[in-house]
Amino acid sequence: MKYRFVWLAIGWALIILILWLSLIPSPPSPLHFPQADKVEHLFAYGVLMSWFCQIYHGSRQRLYLMLAFIALGATIEILQGLSGYRTAEWGDLLADSLGVLIGWLLSNTGLQHFLTRFDAKLTLLHDRYH
Repeated sequence: MKYRFVWLAIGWALIILILWLSLIPSPPSPLHFPQADKVEHLFAYGVLMSWFCQIYHGSRQRLYLMLAFIALGATIEILQGLSGYRTAEWGDLLADSLGVLIGWLLSNTGLQHFLTRFDAKLTLLHDRYH
């Protein structure tokens, strides 16, 4: 991947965004139904896991990613509980973990090559016009 640094930077930006949204006093709530935040957690961690799995293809690397993202979710819940303005909800950690699992499952399909193909097309465009 020629643009690996860019893809990693986007991935780290996703992590920072999740941290920020999880630790600010009043995060935006795009979905409005009971337990909607669980869907948001599932989606966020699914995207995060599938994004990094497109960069790291080894099964051991993906296992480490799974553990790291579940640990991130657990750490955030602890910090929310300690914050005084947010509450720790273990259902959120369950949704985070299910999102990680779904992201991992999706990364074992043809979707795992999306970023590699996109990177190759960008490289061809760059080489054609420079």
